[in-house]
Amino acid sequence: MADSCGCFDPKLNQGGMLPVAEGLKRILAELPVAPGIEQVPLVAAAQRILAQDQRSSVNVPANTNSAMDGFAIRYQLDAEQSSFAVVAEVLAGGAYRAELKVGEAVRIMTGAAMPVGADTVIPVEVSELAGDQVSFCGSIKPGQNVRMAGEDIAAGSVALSAGTRIKPQMLGLLASLGLAELPVYRQLRVAIFSTGDEVVAQGQELPENCIYDTNRYSLSGLLQRLGCQVIDLGILEDNQTTMEQALTDAAEQADMIITSGGVSMGEADYIKAALANVGEVDFWRIAMRPGRPLAFGKIGGKPFFGLPGNPVAVMVTFLQFVQPALRQMMGETSWQPQRIVAKAEERLRSREGRTDYSRGVYRINEQGELTVRSTGQQGSGILSSMVNANCLIEIADPFSSIEAGETVTIQPFGDLV
Repeated sequence: MADSCGCFDPKLNQGGMLPVAEGLKRILAELPVAPGIEQVPLVAAAQRILAQDQRSSVNVPANTNSAMDGFAIRYQLDAEQSSFAVVAEVLAGGAYRAELKVGEAVRIMTGAAMPVGADTVIPVEVSELAGDQVSFCGSIKPGQNVRMAGEDIAAGSVALSAGTRIKPQMLGLLASLGLAELPVYRQLRVAIFSTGDEVVAQGQELPENCIYDTNRYSLSGLLQRLGCQVIDLGILEDNQTTMEQALTDAAEQADMIITSGGVSMGEADYIKAALANVGEVDFWRIAMRPGRPLAFGKIGGKPFFGLPGNPVAVMVTFLQFVQPALRQMMGETSWQPQRIVAKAEERLRSREGRTDYSRGVYRINEQGELTVRSTGQQGSGILSSMVNANCLIEIADPFSSIEAGETVTIQPFGDLV
């Protein structure tokens, strides 16, 4: 683990804070390997992480077939032919067993196997049928409208690699191989708490100087979208003994533990004292906004994240630190956050020496350019700034601002937020 006080750490910036990239590097180096493997039906495999390479035992498509309704001919022999004798009709699932002769054509439907010797399909739209004779208008290119056996997936090749998060289109691809079930990594169990006596559960009158708990709901939604099983352990009261027992119990039933609140300088130290007694946890100041305070370590050998209390800071730190940690633990080892460049529609303020994550809205403007603007007020307690956004605007630590018209990196929310 890193030095909890950060003393004499050359990786800290001049303000004594840990850069985002260094913090993430330290976290990923401490994580356990992927969980166990289980077999699940193909229909239940969406959003699970594939645990083993899937090789195809068949060609996809299995046969060379027609890509559209039309007439199959032997172009190489019949290039100069003006009309053809239609000798058969082949529907999808059927076949014409005889070999086509010079001057012959077979009427063929989309997906039907190509007759022996046929190499080209003429669309029905450019065909003129008179009795059993067909002729064509327009130019004909050899091999047109033919799908070759194995052109999608060749027998013996890897159709989908281990570590892939299975998307709906991948289910279709795997179904085309005849697979009925898949080996996937077990879903992670994540325990979540909120902390603080000022935090109140929904369904009761709000006492003076208190706030309703929002962070557990945001975290629960994020975790579910990632495919985790959420263990919601409610609100931890500000009592060290109670906290220690709750954290110890959570480590026995979860693969990861996440709390929100209680990790900032000057906050009540119940959670810090409890963590010191039941785990190995470092408290870091990260050079970012929002979300500077962060705790990371282990309780009972299970990774622990102590996130800030402000609702936007919770979500931003989750996206930057917890999300990549969970994806690595799930076995999704090749995942990287999507970062693209957009043109700023307005001046975006930041501060040198930290990475700023403003909430933004990106769009394609009238000139076809990808542009971005902020959602307005960027306070770490303004949760509507996340609701109204479709991306985070990432302003790296060397910059104090991005002027209108300059380019800036954005992180689209994509399928998680």
